[in-house]
Amino acid sequence: MTITEEDLRRVKEATDITAVVNEKVGLKRSSSRRIGLCPFHAEKTPSFSVNPALGVYHCFGCGASGDAITFLRETQGLTFVEAVELLASRAGIELTAEDPEAARARQRRATLLEAMERAVAWYHERLLTAPDASPARAYLRSRGYDGEVVRRYRLGWAPRGWDSLASALRLSDDVLQGTGLGYVDDKRRRSDSFRERVIFPILDHQGAPIGLGGRQLPGGRDPKYKNSPETPLYRKKEVLYGLSWARDHVIRHGTAVLCEGYTDVIAFHRAGVETAVATCGTMATEDHVRRLKAFGATRLVLGYDADAAGQGAAARFHAWERAHDLDIRVVALPPGADPADLARENPEALKLAVEEAVPFLSFRLRRVWAGADLRTNEGRARAAEEAVGMVGQHPDPLVRDAYLMEVADRTRIQPDRLRGMSPAASGHGAATPSRLGSAARRRAVDLPPAERAALWFAVNRPEAVAAYLEEELFSHEVAIDAYRALASAETFAEAQANADEDVSTLLASLANEADTGRSRAASLTRAFDDLGNPVTATEETTAAVVQERGLDVVAELVRARAAEVIAAVRLMGQRPEITPDEVTASAEANAFLKANLPALSDRHRRAAALEQLVPWLVRHQREG
Repeated sequence: MTITEEDLRRVKEATDITAVVNEKVGLKRSSSRRIGLCPFHAEKTPSFSVNPALGVYHCFGCGASGDAITFLRETQGLTFVEAVELLASRAGIELTAEDPEAARARQRRATLLEAMERAVAWYHERLLTAPDASPARAYLRSRGYDGEVVRRYRLGWAPRGWDSLASALRLSDDVLQGTGLGYVDDKRRRSDSFRERVIFPILDHQGAPIGLGGRQLPGGRDPKYKNSPETPLYRKKEVLYGLSWARDHVIRHGTAVLCEGYTDVIAFHRAGVETAVATCGTMATEDHVRRLKAFGATRLVLGYDADAAGQGAAARFHAWERAHDLDIRVVALPPGADPADLARENPEALKLAVEEAVPFLSFRLRRVWAGADLRTNEGRARAAEEAVGMVGQHPDPLVRDAYLMEVADRTRIQPDRLRGMSPAASGHGAATPSRLGSAARRRAVDLPPAERAALWFAVNRPEAVAAYLEEELFSHEVAIDAYRALASAETFAEAQANADEDVSTLLASLANEADTGRSRAASLTRAFDDLGNPVTATEETTAAVVQERGLDVVAELVRARAAEVIAAVRLMGQRPEITPDEVTASAEANAFLKANLPALSDRHRRAAALEQLVPWLVRHQREG
C-alpha cells in the first residue's frame, strides 16, 4: 500500500505523540516538554524528551530521535505503512483506498491471521481441559511447566484425530492450507498438520500467531519437533520464536540471546534472561540478524554450542559482525549442559553465563586450548594449525593479528611464522564485506555554540530571529543544511521529513532541548536559563526576553562572520600583488565593520545594527 502525502499529513496532525510514547515510557511534564527514561537504552536518569508541539522525541543519551511513526517502527517493529495505518485507525482517519489486488491480499492475510488465532485458542483450551491431553499435562509438569507457564506461552495440545482442528473450526480448504494448519489430499480428504503433539504457538513480533511448532511426547512418532510449512504468514528464515516477548527488552538492553528452540527460549525467560529468541527449525540467517538489528540489538549472544555449527557458520558469524556492526558472543555453558535443565536447577548460573558470554572467536580458541596437548612440540604445532585456521576466517585484520599474538603465546611459535600460515595471508581468508550502514544510534553533531543556539531559536522561537537569520551566517555544513531545511519548509514536520539523517536528528534534538541555557549554547555571553520555562514571567515580559536573547544569538553569529571578513582583509593586505580596487574594498570593509560592530553590544542599538550588518555580510559572502 502507498501512503499519499495528504494522508500522511492528516495522520501526523491528528496524532498526539505524548500519548503514543506514554504507552512505553512513563513521561513527566517538564515545562512545555515531557521527559522520561529512554526505551532504547538502559539509564537511571531521564534523558529522553518529547516535544508535543512539534511532535518529535529525542534522547540526549543515545541519540535516538524521530516522530510518532518512527517511535512505533522502532518499538514495535512495524513497517512505515503499518505504523501510519495504526495511527490512522486510532485517529479515525480513513486512508485513501488502495488498488483492488492489494486490498484482496490484505483481506486474505487478515483471514489467515484470524484462523491462526482461533487455532491457537482451540489447542490451548484442549491442553487445559481435554481428558486426552492428560499425558501432555503430565509431561509438561515433569519439565517444570506449571499452569502459569502454559498460559503465558499459550501452549496447546493437538489431539490424535486426523481432522479434529479442521472440523472443530470449520476451516475452508483454502484457509486450512493457507495457514499450514492442515492439508487436502488428492481424494479431497482433509487432515490436520499436527496430531498428538504439544503445541508451541509461533508469534510475529507484534504477538499475532503466524505458525506452530509441535513436540512429540516421549515415545511418540518422529520427528521430535515439527514446524508449520512455509505460508503467506510464516517464513522461517525471517521468524524468531519469542520475539514478541523479548522485543522491548532487546530494545532497552541492545542485546539478544539466540537459542536453538522453543523450550530453550522459555527456559532463558524463566531464568530472567528476557532477551532470548530462537530460530524455527533452521540455522540463523542474515534476515534474522537484520530483524534483531531493527530492534536495536548491537550484541548477539549465542545460547547454544556455536562451535558445533561448523566452519561455514563461523564464517557467517564473523561476516555479520563486520557487516552489521555486531558483537557476537557465546554463552559458555558447562559441558553437556542443557539450558532448559540449567534454568530449572540453577537459573542464576544460566543468567551468569549470559552475562559472562565471551567473543565468538575467543570461545572457539578456548575449545582448541582445552583439547590440545600443549606440553609437546607436536601438540602445540597441531593446536597452532587449527587455531590459525580459525583466526584466518575473521574479516578484520586488526582482530586477526590480536588473536594471532594469543596463539603465538600459547604455542610458543613466532607471530611472523603464524601470519605466514594464516589463510588471510594467502588471500584465501574471509572476505571483508562492506558495512551496511551506520550504528543504530547516531551521535550528536558538534556545532559551534552560537550556530546551535540560532537553530534552537529557528525551531522553537522562530519569531525572535526570523527577520535576521540568513544561510550565510552559518559556517558548519550541517548547520547550513538544517537552516535550509527549516527555511524551505512550511512546517517543522516537513523540514524534518525532507532532511538527511544528520539534520533530522539535529532538529529533533533542538526541538527537545528545554532551553538554550541547558544546551551547548550555554557558553555564549548571556545565560538563557529561563527560556522555554517562564514560570513567573508575564506573557509580555517573556516575549521581550525571548526577543532580546534571540538578538544576542544573531549578534554572536554576525561577530563570528565579521571576524572572518576582517581576517581575510588582513591577509589580502599582506599580498604583494594587491590591486588598487582591492585596497579600496578592504578599506571600505574595515570602515563599515568598525562603524557598526560596536552597536551589537548596545541592546538599544542592536536591532538597527543587525539590519545593516546582516545584508552586508550576506552580500559580501555571495560576491566573494
